[in-house]
Amino acid sequence: MRRPTRINVTALLAALVVGSLGLVPGEAFSQQPTSTEDPSSKKTEGWSPDTVLASPSALERIKLPVKAKGIYITGRTVSNSKFSRLLKLVNETELNAMVIDIKEDEGRLTYQSAIPLVKEIKSDQTKFIPDLDDVMHTLQANNVYTIARVVCFKDPLLARKMPEWAMQKKTGGIWVDRKGVAWIDPYRKEVWEYNVAIAKEAAKKGFREIQFDYVRFPDNGKRVDEEVNFYQQEGIAKDMLIAEFLAYAKKELEPYHVYVSADVFGLVPSVPDDMGIGQKWDLVSPTVDYLSPMMYPSHYANGTYGLRVPDAQPYETIFHSLQDAQRKDARLQKRRATPATIRPWYQDFTARWVKGHIVYGPREVTAQIKAGRALGVDQYLIWDASNTYSEAAWKKENEQ
Repeated sequence: MRRPTRINVTALLAALVVGSLGLVPGEAFSQQPTSTEDPSSKKTEGWSPDTVLASPSALERIKLPVKAKGIYITGRTVSNSKFSRLLKLVNETELNAMVIDIKEDEGRLTYQSAIPLVKEIKSDQTKFIPDLDDVMHTLQANNVYTIARVVCFKDPLLARKMPEWAMQKKTGGIWVDRKGVAWIDPYRKEVWEYNVAIAKEAAKKGFREIQFDYVRFPDNGKRVDEEVNFYQQEGIAKDMLIAEFLAYAKKELEPYHVYVSADVFGLVPSVPDDMGIGQKWDLVSPTVDYLSPMMYPSHYANGTYGLRVPDAQPYETIFHSLQDAQRKDARLQKRRATPATIRPWYQDFTARWVKGHIVYGPREVTAQIKAGRALGVDQYLIWDASNTYSEAAWKKENEQ
């Protein structure tokens, strides 16, 4: 497989920083957003209703911004009766977006792909979504903002099929994490091509945004560094490599006129380093359009931000974390960098493993949303792995 030329990350990050985060229309629609504005709050320039009416194909060449308020949807949910209920929820409330698994945590694609490597390793054999084109037609007809979730470097299927691409132990053999899961080595550029090929295919299917998840190294970074022999590391630090991958992906996706986003750990805004996983806010933020810290209160250790049990104080946890993110963005702007728009993940599940946890429902979901709004963050995504959402958080009592 052809390997892409290594990108000069410093030059590419500098280019992205000065203003490539917003609209990327083609040909006559080449207007870029001003560097300090949220692409979803800026009026789209370079077109008008008359222009679109005169040339409907213009809509294919322009990225229309949306302030996304969305929920996560698995491939299984897309193909069962729960999907209709969730689509109704989105249609009847302030929700307007769905984050849909295209490549999930096991490395399986949820739809039938035409990518040669996918066919070779049979990563699309499960077919969670029998007819993605039909699903996309339904979502577009309902004006749902569609986000394709692509899990990157946690990919045990690819590690099994292409073991030379997996993270290798210094003592020999494939390295696995504490749960026995094999990860792909992010230093392998073949893996970059594979994930970006899937992202491009999702864009061709009509998704308006590509969201890269698990765009990191495994946690417990010190142990990983001690045990893993990374492929052609060449002195490149993990945080620089992750930023380099995202910059590469964004550049490759430019012709498809989609927004690019990335998920990061919820603590990334609050720590000075990359947490040993390669996610450093100051490096990742300027490379994407939207950055989604996973601010699930249950994922903060008791005592974080001076809160006895962050899980039991959703408003305060989100408020503190978002404040830290905004401080880091302010520092980036002082350095004439353009940070991504913050679009956090909020929690809609009960973390029974947390000592002192509380049961999550509409009140707790609303508390997180209110904390964001208090700081001017009015976009958000809601996570529940089972896709059983607290609908009352968005519906008035008499509408349920």
